[in-house]
Amino acid sequence: MDQEKVLKLQEMIDDSHRIVFFGGAGVSTESNIPDFRSTDGLYNQTYKYPPEVMVSHTFYIQHTEEFYEFYKNKMLFLDAKPNKAHKKLAELEKAGKLTAVVTQNIDGLHQKAGSHKVYELHGSVHRNYCVKCHKFFDAEYVAAADGVPHCDACGGVIKPDVVLYEESLDGNVMQGAINAIAGADMLIIGGTSLVVYPAAGMIDYFRGKYLVVLNRDATSRDKQADLCITDPIGEVLGQIKVNK
Repeated sequence: MDQEKVLKLQEMIDDSHRIVFFGGAGVSTESNIPDFRSTDGLYNQTYKYPPEVMVSHTFYIQHTEEFYEFYKNKMLFLDAKPNKAHKKLAELEKAGKLTAVVTQNIDGLHQKAGSHKVYELHGSVHRNYCVKCHKFFDAEYVAAADGVPHCDACGGVIKPDVVLYEESLDGNVMQGAINAIAGADMLIIGGTSLVVYPAAGMIDYFRGKYLVVLNRDATSRDKQADLCITDPIGEVLGQIKVNK
């Protein structure tokens, strides 16, 4: 761990009052949720179909049973607990330092840690709706279902409120995230390769003082950043003291 960089991060956080955290799958790997693009990530594992095909809208419609088999085994981690990163961000929000978390994750761990202002760009496994009558179901109901989950009221198929490939992001969520980033005096990018659009493009709206990248691998924004740290995000943020 580069302590000099951690001290620099501490100084930047102390000097900021409207921090926004923009995060991806790397934020949750310390909670034992696999990411997509790393060496042991989902995209580098062997399946009958490529993972990016199995989490597409077309595949969900045409191969619903196989979609759910993959989804339940590889995307539902209901026993996962928030790690130091999630907890520190919630602490920063409570102290009035952090205004929002913008996340590409669908695991709900930011809320579980205590964060309130969370823009979930790709939805959440914790929200599921019947495609016929729109009745709500939690993730536990979906996980417990034998095969494809069906509505207990009308028998319709239940769909997770997650943004699949070929689907559009929610306009209101996007606008809220853009407004938060545009109004931030510090943007911390963490655990994301910044290759998934339109999410990654939202960073262009940042006009604040400090841009920080906390990511294991190099990103397209490293040259613009005031600080880059490649150590695990939870370990880094776990050392940060929250001063109002």
